[in-house]
Amino acid sequence: MYNFFVGDDGVRDDGYVIAGTDRDHIANVLRMRVGDRIYVSFRGQTDLCAITAIDGSEVSASVVEKSAVSTELPARIILFQGIPKGDRMELLIQKTVELGVYEIVPVEMKRSIVRLDEKRKRSKQQRWQSVAESAAKQSKRNIVPAVAEVIPFREMLKKAADCDLFLVPYENTHGMAETKEALLLLKPGMTVGVLIGPEGGFENDEIEAAVEAGGRAISLGSRILRVETASIAAVGMLAFALEMR
Repeated sequence: MYNFFVGDDGVRDDGYVIAGTDRDHIANVLRMRVGDRIYVSFRGQTDLCAITAIDGSEVSASVVEKSAVSTELPARIILFQGIPKGDRMELLIQKTVELGVYEIVPVEMKRSIVRLDEKRKRSKQQRWQSVAESAAKQSKRNIVPAVAEVIPFREMLKKAADCDLFLVPYENTHGMAETKEALLLLKPGMTVGVLIGPEGGFENDEIEAAVEAGGRAISLGSRILRVETASIAAVGMLAFALEMR
């Protein structure tokens, strides 16, 4: 079943209205009809709805069952992502959203190959947010995870310091003891930050600064992973541990 997101302007007493590109997708691409059922998500709640009208500007839907689907993890995972080159950022955004990430924060780091001016930062953020929204619809998330503005490493440390748990997968961390210990600390309601470096990895002073900010260096295994693989593996590992509880 298809899932759509609405804002405050899409709420009605007995249901929702869906406009814009989603309205066109429902009417012209999916060719849905009155009576067909869809999921509609608003402020973290997803209701089962039945389409009641399709006109030239919007689709109306009434609620059949409130809170019909709950797909969010019991903890908030924030992915602090060193910006990779090419389309790797889009891939890792898509997959980590599917896995349950709560927010993605692009970070400029010393070994980042990609350097964005202010105009490109804005356009990239818009594109990345669109990718996150598509992935949220596909995976039937209750929310659309936010892709934040690109920030420098030092500003990221301030944000990470507010997390209940801050993890730093690092290739020079040997063995899985630290990883196991970190996973045992996971609890519902936590905000968990995960820092993944760009293609070139971390500079030594970045690792030192991350640890000083409360970061725990962990391992994702004995193999060297590409940046997008590391991001997906880290979020997947946390999601698995949370869901198992």
